[in-house]
Amino acid sequence: MFLAKVIGQVVATQKDDKLRGSKLLVLRPLQIDSSNPADLVENKNTVVAVDNCGAGVGQVVMFCQGSSARQAYGMKELPIDAAVIGLVDSVEAFSKEVYKAEK
Repeated sequence: MFLAKVIGQVVATQKDDKLRGSKLLVLRPLQIDSSNPADLVENKNTVVAVDNCGAGVGQVVMFCQGSSARQAYGMKELPIDAAVIGLVDSVEAFSKEVYKAEK
């Protein structure tokens, strides 16, 4: 599993029939800042993931990739490589809170 910030959505009117009705999000993976372990920083790469959790732009999510993505509920038959599997409320690392969702 990985952490990521939702930075956008993908609209594809032409796609594999198995993806019809799937919400596609653009994710920017996050990692602990090596210079300040009490902070999360964005990686430079992006990932497109199927979302069944109802995430929105700006939220931090958990996602998985590869064959693990197809283990998420309802994803087994989908041609995907990434799936949002949770909405993050908070993250603690090195005994410090590095992220807390806004309410």
